[in-house]
Amino acid sequence: MALRRFYIEKENLQGDRLSISGDLFHHIRDVCRFDVGSQFEVLLGDHQAHLVEVTEVNKRELFGRRISTRELPALKKPLITLCLSVPKLPKVDWIIEKCVELGASEIRPFVSDYSFLRKESEISENRIARWEKLVQAATQQSGRGDLLKIGKPITLKKLLEEFNRNPSTGGLFPYEGESQIGLPSALKELKSRHLEHLWVFVGSEGGFSLEEVNLFAQYGLNPVSMGEQILRVETACLALVSVIKYELGQEDR
Repeated sequence: MALRRFYIEKENLQGDRLSISGDLFHHIRDVCRFDVGSQFEVLLGDHQAHLVEVTEVNKRELFGRRISTRELPALKKPLITLCLSVPKLPKVDWIIEKCVELGASEIRPFVSDYSFLRKESEISENRIARWEKLVQAATQQSGRGDLLKIGKPITLKKLLEEFNRNPSTGGLFPYEGESQIGLPSALKELKSRHLEHLWVFVGSEGGFSLEEVNLFAQYGLNPVSMGEQILRVETACLALVSVIKYELGQEDR
């Protein structure tokens, strides 16, 4: 039977001594029914899983001791950054969870001509905090060694300016309109470059405007076809990360 895992802050584990309070304490005690002698793993986002045993439980806090530590595998190169034109917000929640499980490194939300939200200021700090909690929950479930990063929302132009500064980073611009190259050919070319990072730009429900297609071209990104069917944004994200991990992420480096 697999051990339960919980993401904790670094201050919760001092040396080999564990202490947990607050919402996570209530979840471990009241939902999971863990008590003295129970064992589980805690994650700190440092590519390690720490096996702990509960030594004391009171009304407000749980204490334990670290028994052992095991290394968790790091993500393989190229690291995948999913650049997401913000769709309807429940879809973002789902995309974040699946990208954690599939091994994407980062999500960079941006606003564009057809995004559900059109201004960076419409994405509140509370919304970003909610996304970060979803990352932690999915990390616990999947046993991943690090936390997927959530970038600060910006405009497409600013995002492309950041992308263009890094020579070890490749880009992929899937587009539902006219394109001269398909996904298999684009991935073959990207694989030959042995990149450290790969940024994938996915549009919202309305895709990208012609002006934005021209903007991508200015930064060396030509449209790439994913086939005849137009995919929903969440389907496109899932398919792209999966295919990229398979085609570009399987070699030992």
